[in-house]
Amino acid sequence: MPSTKSPTLLEDIRRIMRLKHYSLHTERSYCEWIKQFVKFHQLNERSALFENSEAKIETFLSYLATERKVAPATQNQAMNALLFLYKQVLDMPLAKHIEAIRSKTSRHVPVVLSLDEVRQVLPRVEGVAQLAVKLLYGSGLRISEAVRLRVQDLDYDYQQITVRSGKGDKDRITPLSAAMIPLLQNHLEKVKAIHKQDLADGFGAVYLPYALAKNILMPNGNGAGNMCFRPVRYR
Repeated sequence: MPSTKSPTLLEDIRRIMRLKHYSLHTERSYCEWIKQFVKFHQLNERSALFENSEAKIETFLSYLATERKVAPATQNQAMNALLFLYKQVLDMPLAKHIEAIRSKTSRHVPVVLSLDEVRQVLPRVEGVAQLAVKLLYGSGLRISEAVRLRVQDLDYDYQQITVRSGKGDKDRITPLSAAMIPLLQNHLEKVKAIHKQDLADGFGAVYLPYALAKNILMPNGNGAGNMCFRPVRYR
């Protein structure tokens, strides 16, 4: 018999976000903000979300600014998550402008390590983490881009990396240092051995977006062997 259980609010959010091709990172962030919003107002039923919606959002966003003192970008992310909830999931456009207390914009000059400081930091990072940090520094990758890096996105001949679905869901090309090539090749040989053993044990699967999990299906896994940094023992 098919289940007649209604989907939860979070299940609806994830379904709609995937239909609209939001990134996994955005999906997790929005779900977390919405959970905090529901917990903050102690909402036990979905129907409670429809009562004084604008006031609830304003109170929560003001709390973030005044009590938790979050950064403006963080408060904006929470706001975007709640707007998505009401407009896309609950099909309830908000009737008025949200007049919450805004977080104060910082004017701090960003701290940038000098070349000498980088030389001192890198040797203190060990193993695979050091390899990833070198890619962050040398190729300008974000952390999320590094951990999602796939083997086929490394072009040794042209010494470049193709970053897939980066910020704004855009692809881009970034340089790959010649000094990194033997380090990456050595790392991938070790990863390949680990992945083969995981597959032999019935494991080795990782998250792959959209249709990739089917398109690059492997004999006993879902393509984890194509990932540079994530084919560890997921059990």
